[in-house]
Amino acid sequence: MPENFFWGNSVSSMQTEGAWDIDGKGNSVYDIREATPDSSDWKVAIDEYHRYEEDLDLMKEMNLNMYRIQISWSRCNPTGDGAFNEEGFAYYENLIDAMIARGITPMICLYHFDMPLNLSKKENGFVSRKVVSDFFRFAKEVIDRFAGKVKYWITFNEHNLYFQEEAFRISGYLKGEKTLSEMYQILHHTMLAHAKVDEYIHANYPELLLGGMLAYEEVYPATSKPKDVLAARKIQEFMNNNLYDAFAFGHYSNEVMHFIATEKIDSDFQKNDMAIISKMHADFLAFSYYRSDVVNADKIPNNVSPNEYLKFGGEMNRFLDANEWNWTIDPLGFRDVITKIYNRYHLPVFPIENGIGLREHWDGIHQIEDDTRIKYHEKHIKALKDAMFIDGAKVLGYLAWGLIDIPSSHGDMEKRYGAVYVNRTNHDLKDLQRVPKKSFYWFKSILEKNGDEL
Repeated sequence: MPENFFWGNSVSSMQTEGAWDIDGKGNSVYDIREATPDSSDWKVAIDEYHRYEEDLDLMKEMNLNMYRIQISWSRCNPTGDGAFNEEGFAYYENLIDAMIARGITPMICLYHFDMPLNLSKKENGFVSRKVVSDFFRFAKEVIDRFAGKVKYWITFNEHNLYFQEEAFRISGYLKGEKTLSEMYQILHHTMLAHAKVDEYIHANYPELLLGGMLAYEEVYPATSKPKDVLAARKIQEFMNNNLYDAFAFGHYSNEVMHFIATEKIDSDFQKNDMAIISKMHADFLAFSYYRSDVVNADKIPNNVSPNEYLKFGGEMNRFLDANEWNWTIDPLGFRDVITKIYNRYHLPVFPIENGIGLREHWDGIHQIEDDTRIKYHEKHIKALKDAMFIDGAKVLGYLAWGLIDIPSSHGDMEKRYGAVYVNRTNHDLKDLQRVPKKSFYWFKSILEKNGDEL
């Protein structure tokens, strides 16, 4: 493996930090979400705000050399559009310095779903063009402060999620009818925000590397029926190619633009927007990958946009195993995604989220034997190496998701991804003790030799 290959951990701020109401932090949309029978609230998470030194020591012991964090907009800019909070920036300065001191390269993501509550209430999140300007103001401040210490940057986590129904949960959207036009507006506005960051970084900090990131939709047709094959191809075009084409080539997909015109979708394109989009040129293409999907076109109603094909036509893959939450285990799909991206764009590929959620309980004494997780990562890393050494793809690294247990994206602490157990449940914080699982020592062993023995 390349000597400069990155092995690391990815997280978001609201799933790790806690400290939701101290040191000047403003409320985000997550801070007011209440616990449910199957999920926690977001006020404590794993309290990394106070425990990051301990967590970084665990990452160093595991032989990780990159940590992808998110800068919380509301921690650094409590209202989203007002004065900056120096205590918030001080926390991230200390966190980044602590990474560097341990030989861990930082990567920054600028937005991971947690819109400042003030901008949600006043502007309805990224439906508003004002929020595009507010975000760029925040992003510029973060870049200016940390450009000297952080080389790798991402704007939006899983950017194509803003092009499906999930957009209304993650964009700061609080009111409205959740129309297709609003979805397209949210996606376009976030892409404009990314384009502004792209232009600013490349004009002012040419040594920095900026990537575009997707939750890659690897979708197979349910059968060889042409309708199924067509549906899978259209999902690929709308959910993957459309955004990667913009990141890499500076234009949206022709098929998507034609769909907007023929369906008379109000995506809020304005006169100078494409001039802004056309300047984009990503330095690498990043993605998350956990599973693959299957689409059955017979289940898709007439007049449904390709953005929603999987909502109606998705079904289980009978050829693959899955976890408790029906997320399939498909390492060959992982290889296919890496190779497809590199073949099409000839840009370095960077999988920055990969992992499996499992339900686990610690008895307070014995090590958790998470062999299923070990097997999952082993097969996916081998698939990544096949993409590199058999298919010829250029890959920058491999970042697993949440290698120290964190609440899932929907707040479920019982869906654990970590190699380190955090001693809490959805409704009982307990002592938040960090307890290495069997997979911790597996990662430590294989990464000590840069993954070459796999």
